[in-house]
Amino acid sequence: MAANLLWAGQGVAVKFLTGGLGPIAIALLPLYFITIFGLLILARGGNVAQKFGAAWRLRREFFLAGICGQLIAQVGMTVGVSWSTASNGAILSLLIPIFGALIAVWLLRERLSTLRVGALLLGLAGVCLLSPLHSAVRSGTRAHELAGNILIATGCLGSAFYNVYSKRLLVHFLEIEILFFSYLATTAFSLPVLFMLEPHCFGGLVQLTLTQWVAFGYLSVFLYGVSMVLFLRALRTVDVVVASASQYLMPLFGVALAFSVLGERLGWRAILGAVVVLFATLILFRFDYTFRAEAPGLHDLSEL
Repeated sequence: MAANLLWAGQGVAVKFLTGGLGPIAIALLPLYFITIFGLLILARGGNVAQKFGAAWRLRREFFLAGICGQLIAQVGMTVGVSWSTASNGAILSLLIPIFGALIAVWLLRERLSTLRVGALLLGLAGVCLLSPLHSAVRSGTRAHELAGNILIATGCLGSAFYNVYSKRLLVHFLEIEILFFSYLATTAFSLPVLFMLEPHCFGGLVQLTLTQWVAFGYLSVFLYGVSMVLFLRALRTVDVVVASASQYLMPLFGVALAFSVLGERLGWRAILGAVVVLFATLILFRFDYTFRAEAPGLHDLSEL
């Protein structure tokens, strides 16, 4: 519950930073800061060279987790929310458990049932309801919002991949080590891209207001740091689907924050889309709960 409450504030924090920094910088600069902080934590724990050596032997796994997971998740969600709304970001996050169940078919050798396929398609129908396709009013703005919703859904896919893939890495590493080395891989890959797309991103930091600095600190410490440690700790003791199911709370917290802090309002289509996505997620985990019974548990990476 604590991790979901912290995740729910992402959309609000992104909205506060929009205008002060570019969308790519909003997604990546807080991650760079928490990566530096993570290095200090690892150094304090000792055996740094040994930990780096172990991570280097599994560098492919960390690059996959960092690039296909965290990079896609944070850039997709951040840019998507900046184009759409924080409420849509919170509601569309309900796709994460569905995506996670499907990715588990691949990574954890689970079966792809008809119910899982149907739940995914029903969830995507909810995404379409959230996206204002049919109105001719402010078509340019609405097309921009649709693109934002698609990016948010892509970010959800990256988040689901990271959640499932981290379950495998927990066999060999502590939670803070998984975060640091996956963030380090993300940093190494994305830093040149950030400088190419937003070359003056660091200069924008000095122009941030106090409120924006608070939002930046929230993303760095609580979103990228504390919440992920809490979630990875939960993954160590329960199945991926069980941990993901707790994310039903995130859109409730997120919509409440967007409503109370940003003054956003939800139309009937957005509410209906939320109901459809929630229904798709609930039927998946209500009637297809064989995942926990059949899952082989934590796999050694050498076996996969």
